[in-house]
Amino acid sequence: MSDLVAKTAIDQRLAEIVGPVIESMGFELVRLRLMSGKTRTLQIMADRPEGGIVVDECAAISTAVSAVLDVEDPIEDNYTLEVSSPGIDRPLTRLKDFDTWSGYEARIETSELIDGRRRFKGELAGTEGDEVLITIDDGKDGLLTIGLKFEWLSDAKLILTDDLIAEMLRQKKASGNFDDSQFDEIQESEGDEGDEPEAPQTRH
Repeated sequence: MSDLVAKTAIDQRLAEIVGPVIESMGFELVRLRLMSGKTRTLQIMADRPEGGIVVDECAAISTAVSAVLDVEDPIEDNYTLEVSSPGIDRPLTRLKDFDTWSGYEARIETSELIDGRRRFKGELAGTEGDEVLITIDDGKDGLLTIGLKFEWLSDAKLILTDDLIAEMLRQKKASGNFDDSQFDEIQESEGDEGDEPEAPQTRH
C-alpha cells in the first residue's frame, strides 16, 4: 500500500481492511486518513477507476465499509466515518495517477530537500520507471522536465484549472451519473477533502 494512500501504521492497517471491500464494489481507494480529535474521524476517498463517482455510490461504500469495520473492530474509540469523492483538485496518491493526469498542473511536495527545495509546481509529464515527471519553470533556463522518485513524495495534488474542470465534467457525463446541481454543492474543508461528501456516521 502506497504511503500516500495511507501514511501511518493504523491508516495502512485500515486500508488493508477496507481496500478489498471497496475494490469488490468496482471502486478504488484513493486515500485514507484516521484523524484525531474529540471524536476521531475516518476519512475515506474513493473513486471509479475511470473517474466519476457520485454521492449515492459514496453512501453505498460507507455502508459496506461500516459493516466490515464493525466485524474487524480495528479502532478502539468512537469515530465518525466520512466517505467522499477525491474532489476536482484531487490528491495524487498512486504512481499510476501521474500517468492518468499527465498534461494537468499539480503541486508536489517531497519529504526531503531536492536541489534545495521541497515544493514543485508544474505540468505533469507522466512517469518513467519509479519516477514522477513534472515540467517546471526554474526561472533561469525556463521550462525544465525533472524526475522525482515516487518514494520521495510526501504530498501531491492537482491544481484547479479550467482544463481540469472540463475533464471532470466529461468523466461525470461518461459515467452516466451527471447532474449539474452537484457542481453547485461542492464543499471544501481543511484544504484536501473531496467534494460530494457522504453524511458522516458515528461508529462505536
